[in-house]
Amino acid sequence: MNFHNIYIEEEIRNSEETKKILNNINYENIITCKNYKEIFNPKNQNFRIQKLNPSIILAQKKQNLILETPKNFSIGYKKNFYFSHMFNCMFDCKYCFLQGMFNSANFVIFVNFSDFLKKIKEITNNTNGEICFFSGYDCDSLAFERITGFTDFFLKNFDNIHNAFLEIRTKSINIGFLKKIKALKNVIIAFSLNPQEIINKFETKTPSLDKRLAAIHSLQKIGWNIGLRFDPIILIENYMRHYNVFFKKIFDSLDRKKIHSITLGNFRMPKSYLKKMLKNQPNNSFLLTNYLHQLEKSDKQNKYKKTAINFCFNEIKKYTDEKKIFLN
Repeated sequence: MNFHNIYIEEEIRNSEETKKILNNINYENIITCKNYKEIFNPKNQNFRIQKLNPSIILAQKKQNLILETPKNFSIGYKKNFYFSHMFNCMFDCKYCFLQGMFNSANFVIFVNFSDFLKKIKEITNNTNGEICFFSGYDCDSLAFERITGFTDFFLKNFDNIHNAFLEIRTKSINIGFLKKIKALKNVIIAFSLNPQEIINKFETKTPSLDKRLAAIHSLQKIGWNIGLRFDPIILIENYMRHYNVFFKKIFDSLDRKKIHSITLGNFRMPKSYLKKMLKNQPNNSFLLTNYLHQLEKSDKQNKYKKTAINFCFNEIKKYTDEKKIFLN
């Protein structure tokens, strides 16, 4: 990708981390700012228009580096935390909550990876039992790897944190560097997956299902822990037929014994996010339908979603141990 503007906070303009990232980017202009929020937070921005030609903002994250996950969010570990080394994603999924949460489609990269790592070590040193840290909550952890070097940095440092696990969530097939290093037992490469019909309709710019499965298969062969993330389940017409075929394809393509964990979740989003997204996507019937259901507080729709999750859960159980399946 080529970028017209790169915004950099003054405090990190000459840092080694900034220089490394700049060496990985093609750009025309560098513009300094005091705080990334000056560029990222103003309300008079149009996410959809900005998405056509986003800029990169290099910044430091100074507060809330590591946060606890919601109570029910787990893949079996005692304590769970998430962190965001980056805001926004190169993909353009039509259901993505980032479009409702952020005013800007620009990419914010927090360059102070060492501060995140320091906080992770602090948490693990003061916590009994196994802990899981989830990355890729506000971005795609692998898609920007060639620019950020985030995964490479954390994998080099995570091997020695013995009571902690790291989940790297992605839809990307950028796995070349993972094939060149030793698989770590405490790292989970977690792929978000949906039927190809849904990818075609909703997951703009993402790799096809076949390409994602090929990437997973390659990583399984060299020992990486693989997570399958069926979240969100998208309720299109005849969803049972589509997901029935989809799950069979998934588990026929992969080594079932080498699947670390599976998560299932319905589409859910705050009403305020949906309202904001509909302003920029007035013809998105999927968002409109979900927004109207929230206004109606529809019990019928809630039962429909619950039925869908139960259906998917029972389908997946045909192929793998249900102890590996977590509802989020």
